[in-house]
Amino acid sequence: MGGPMSVNDNLPFIRQELDLIGDAVSLGKPILGVCLGAQLIAKALGARVYANAVNEIGWHPVYWTSAAERDPLHNGLRASETVFDWHAATFDLPTSAELLAYSDACCHQAFRVGENIYGLQFHLEVTPEMLADWFEQDVNCGDMREIETPIDPYVNADRLAELAALVFGRWSRGISHA
Repeated sequence: MGGPMSVNDNLPFIRQELDLIGDAVSLGKPILGVCLGAQLIAKALGARVYANAVNEIGWHPVYWTSAAERDPLHNGLRASETVFDWHAATFDLPTSAELLAYSDACCHQAFRVGENIYGLQFHLEVTPEMLADWFEQDVNCGDMREIETPIDPYVNADRLAELAALVFGRWSRGISHA
């Protein structure tokens, strides 16, 4: 999932995560990374991870590509969906990755490599309660000072819960059949 650290930080657990992802890829295991997890997948697969032009924090639309229309997790979604973002980094797409979603501020919001490796830069998993907690955490205070208008954690929560149930439900069914 996410966190305030960078995949480029020289931290033992970051190196361990990268190794674990590499092992899972070589074994053909399914992988789903969210935010920091997507960045870790990208880096483990040889892509560059770097600062995004802007910190993308709050409710933002993502736009689905034509590849998403054919994708087992994302097909049938609206042309755009409002999701929750909280990231300062972005990444280049790994070799052979298919871009599934982008936003106005971040050109790589979701990707798939092969049949079972997914990276989502946005957060489908959050609830209003989680967001309210994140907003209060000391580690996030610097990011929150950048926000010009307070973020309402409930504004798109119902639709986000529907999207989470759909995408994560499809993911779970897909790996249970694999």
